[in-house]
Amino acid sequence: MFTLAVIIIAALAIAIGYGWYAKNIDRNIVQPDPKKTTPAKMYMDGVDFMPASRNVLFGYQFKSIAALAPLTGPIIAVQWGWLPALLWILLGVFFIGWAQDYGAMIMSVRREGDTMGALSYKLISPRARNILLIFIYFYLLLIMGAFGNAVGKVLMINPKVPFGMIAVVLMGVLAGQMTYKWKQDIILTTVVTVVLSFVGIWLSTQPFMSNIFSAIYGLPESPTIFLGNTQAQVIGTLLMVLFCYLGAVLPIWSFAQPVNYVSFWIVTLGMVGGVIGMIVWRPSIGDFPAFTQFTTASGPLWPMLFVTIACGAISGWHSLVSSSGTSRQLEKETDALPVGGGAMFMEAAFAVIAFLCATVAFQGWQGYQDAGGAGAALAVFAGGLANFLDHIGVPHDFGVAYGSVFLTIMAITIMQLVVRFMRVASTELVGDAVPVMKNIHVGSIVALLLTVLFVWIIPWLTIWAAFGASNQLMAGLALMLISLWAMSEGRKHTWALYPSIFMIVTTIAALLYTAYVNLFKKLPAAATVQASIASALIGIICLVLIVAAAFLIADGWRALRKPRAEEAAKA
Repeated sequence: MFTLAVIIIAALAIAIGYGWYAKNIDRNIVQPDPKKTTPAKMYMDGVDFMPASRNVLFGYQFKSIAALAPLTGPIIAVQWGWLPALLWILLGVFFIGWAQDYGAMIMSVRREGDTMGALSYKLISPRARNILLIFIYFYLLLIMGAFGNAVGKVLMINPKVPFGMIAVVLMGVLAGQMTYKWKQDIILTTVVTVVLSFVGIWLSTQPFMSNIFSAIYGLPESPTIFLGNTQAQVIGTLLMVLFCYLGAVLPIWSFAQPVNYVSFWIVTLGMVGGVIGMIVWRPSIGDFPAFTQFTTASGPLWPMLFVTIACGAISGWHSLVSSSGTSRQLEKETDALPVGGGAMFMEAAFAVIAFLCATVAFQGWQGYQDAGGAGAALAVFAGGLANFLDHIGVPHDFGVAYGSVFLTIMAITIMQLVVRFMRVASTELVGDAVPVMKNIHVGSIVALLLTVLFVWIIPWLTIWAAFGASNQLMAGLALMLISLWAMSEGRKHTWALYPSIFMIVTTIAALLYTAYVNLFKKLPAAATVQASIASALIGIICLVLIVAAAFLIADGWRALRKPRAEEAAKA
C-alpha cells in the first residue's frame, strides 16, 4: 500500500501544482502573449536562436534539466528517513521549483533572450554581472566535477555501457538531420531513432560487444595509471570529454537538442516501465524508518537535506537552461509554462521514482543498506529500477545494464550544456581582456581541462555536497532576479521573492557547513596530498561562492528597495 499511496499523493501534488497554482500565476500575473514575437524568431541564427516545436522543446528542456541529481539526491537523502525526503520533493516543486524554471524562461524571453549575466547587469547593478559570472563559472565547474566523477569513473567503466551511449548519441545526430535537414515527420523521426537506440543498448549488453570494451579498459583488473585512477577510469573520462566537447561547439540543432530529445524518450520509457513494475509488484516499505536522526554522515537535516535533494525539488541549473538555452528556442510566450513548468513537474515525478527505488525496491532499510545505501546511490538506482522492471518481464541483467546507460544519459546530456554555458560565461567575463577566450573551441577546452582536473583529483562524495549547496544557491539568486524583473514590469513578485529568501538562507548555511567540514575537519586529517588538495579546493570554492553571493544579495536588496525609496521621495 505504501508504494501506491506515494504514487497517488505525488500525482495529486503535481496535478494541483501545475493545474492550479502554476496556471493561476501564468494567467493572472505573467499574462503571456501568444502573438508577441519571441527572440527565437527575432534573432534566428540557426545556432543559439532557433524556433522549435513545443513538443520537441519539452523533450529538450526536460533532458537539459534532468541529470543525476533527481535520481541520486533522494537516494542519498533518505538516510534522514523517508518522510523528510518525500515532503521536500513535493513541497519544493509545488512552491519553488517550477516557479524558478518558468520564471527564468519567461523573463529571458521578455528581455530578448538575455543570459543571467546580462539580466543581472540590467536588473541589479553593473558589477553584479561580473560577480554573477564568477559565481556561475565556479558553480558549473562543481557540476562538471560531480557528474564527471559519476560518469567517467563509475558508469562508463562498465563495459556494457559505452556502446549503448554511443548508439544514443548517433541516433540523436540522425534525429537532428531528419528533423531540420530532411524535414521528416516528428513521429517517424522519434520512432526510428528511439527504436534504434534501444537496439544499440541491447547490443551493448551482449558478450561480443562488452568484451571489446573490457579489452580496451584492461578489465577485469584494470591497472592503476596515476592518482588512483585506473586505465578504465581514464578512458571513460576521455570518452565523456569528447562527447561534451562536441555538444559545446556544434550548432545546437545538430547535436545538443536532438540528442537530448532522443534521450528524453529513452529515459521516459524506462521510468514508465518502472512505474508499471511498481504497480504490478506493490513492494512493501518494510522496516524503512520515517525519520532516523537529525544529524547523519552528510550533516544536519537543515540545511543539508535541502541541498542533497536538488533537481526534483528545485535546482539553480534549470534557470541557466531556461534563460540561456530554451528561451532562445521558444516559438510563443504561451509555450513557457508547459515547457518550463511542465518539465520541472515531470522531473519531480522522476525524483519520486528514485525515492521509491531506495525505500521499497529492496523492501526496507536493511535492503537499502545492503544495496550500498547513500554511498552507492548510482548502484541503488540501477538495481532498484531493474527490480521494478523484473515484474514486467524485463531480464534482470538487461535491466541493470539499461539502468546504467539510463544514468549515463541523464548525466552526460546535461554536461554538454554545462560546458557550453561555461564557455559563454568565460567569454562574457574575460573575452574583452583575453580575446582568445571568445573562440568557442578555446573556451570549451579550458572548461574541459578544469573538469578533468576535478574528476581525477576529487572524490564524488566530497564534491557532491558543495555542488548541491552551490546549485541551490544559484536557484535562490535566480528567484531574486525573477522578483526584480516582475517588479520592473509592475507585476506581483512575492511568488518568487519568498522562495528566494528561503533558498538563499538555507544554501549559504549549507556552504558554510561544507567549507567548515572540508577546511577544519577533512583537511587536517587528510592522509595523502591528493586528499589535502581535494578538501582545500572544495573549502575555498565554497568560500568564494559565499562571498560572491553576499555581494549579489546586497546589490539585489538595494535594487528591491529602490522602487519603495523612490515612492517615498515622491510622497
